[in-house]
Amino acid sequence: MNAPFQYVLRLGDNALILAQRLGEWCGHGPVLEQDIALANIALDQLGQARMLLTHAGTLEGLGRGEDELAFFRDAHQYTNVLLVEHPNEDWAFTIARQFFFDAFNLPLYQALCHSTDEQLAAIAHKAVKEITYHLRFSSEWMVRLGDGTDLSRKKMQTAVDDLWRYTGELTTPDDTDLAAAESGLGPNLTDIHHAWNQTVNAVLEEATLTRPADTWMQSGGKQGRHTEKLGFMLAEMQHLQRTYPGQVW
Repeated sequence: MNAPFQYVLRLGDNALILAQRLGEWCGHGPVLEQDIALANIALDQLGQARMLLTHAGTLEGLGRGEDELAFFRDAHQYTNVLLVEHPNEDWAFTIARQFFFDAFNLPLYQALCHSTDEQLAAIAHKAVKEITYHLRFSSEWMVRLGDGTDLSRKKMQTAVDDLWRYTGELTTPDDTDLAAAESGLGPNLTDIHHAWNQTVNAVLEEATLTRPADTWMQSGGKQGRHTEKLGFMLAEMQHLQRTYPGQVW
């Protein structure tokens, strides 16, 4: 197994799939300002995905670039966590999904700035500035909705409860994560889990939201076992390139 390729590919898949989900909000946001804000976050994620997938292709050494990896893999070949492929549902679900991921992504990329892979470290240095804003944006909306009206709090708590089962996969290491930590390519996910917990607990408390007590977690995305929702998303995302291969802007 080419562990460095698998690790960087996973990072790229997370960014790409979340970018696609956020892009679905374009033109449908609750107000113009937030519509544009989500579009900008989607573009940040897409930019990170392009750099990561390009680097993954280099590590793989088979001549595949960002387009081949994005558009010509099937769902079971994607290694993103299940959380990012979850449908938008409504604004509360979108914000909760973004917050849970941002709370993981920021300490992860801060640690990746010290990766033994110089290219990955350079990508992380650029991404940290963007992800810092992403976490601020999603945290503020968690508090605004959670500590808002009775209806907004109910919707936010429902989103937190329903998405909670997908958060464990973020910081539960598998063989690829362990190999990356051992080589210095990536961080120890135990440290990331500690930082994630601190952020999540603080924001949930400020938002007057209850942290779910359920400890059972859904996993499998990192190993290519996805929900049917990813397949539908990829069918739309990949349609043009699969119908007319080799198209460029």
